[in-house]
Amino acid sequence: MRLLHARDVLLDTGPIVATLDESDQWHPACVGAVTDLIDRCVTTEAVLTEAVYLVGRGRGRASLVLDFLLDAEVPILSLDRPAVRHAARLMDRYARVPMDFADAALVTLADGLQLGNVLTIDRRGFRAYRPASGKPFRIFPEAK
Repeated sequence: MRLLHARDVLLDTGPIVATLDESDQWHPACVGAVTDLIDRCVTTEAVLTEAVYLVGRGRGRASLVLDFLLDAEVPILSLDRPAVRHAARLMDRYARVPMDFADAALVTLADGLQLGNVLTIDRRGFRAYRPASGKPFRIFPEAK
C-alpha cells in the first residue's frame, strides 16, 4: 500500500452524499472540504455501498457516486477476511455509539494504514472512535 502514502484522509459517506446533493445542509461545508482534500482521500467499498444506497434512496442517480469517486481517483479499498473480523470487533466495542459497518471499515483502514484524519459529518461517532494509536481522529470539515 505504499502507493497510498500521500492518501492520509479517510472519506466517509456523509461528505460524498452532501457534496452531490445541493439541498443537503452540509453541502457548502462538504464541497469546500472535498475540494481541498479529495486528492488526499481514500475510502472503502462499504462507504461506496452506503453512499450509492443513500443517493439512490434520495431519488438521485445512484451511479453519480461511482462517477464522482472514479473521476476524483479516490482509492476504494476492500477489507480482507482478517480486516472484516477486526471491523466486527470494533462494532461490538462501539455498539453504544453505535458503529455501523461503513464506520468500522474506515477505522479498520485507519488502523492498517496508520491514518488519523477523517472527512465526515459524523462528529459524534468519530469523536468516540479511536484508531489503534489511541489518538482521537482529526475531523474535517473542521468546526468553525
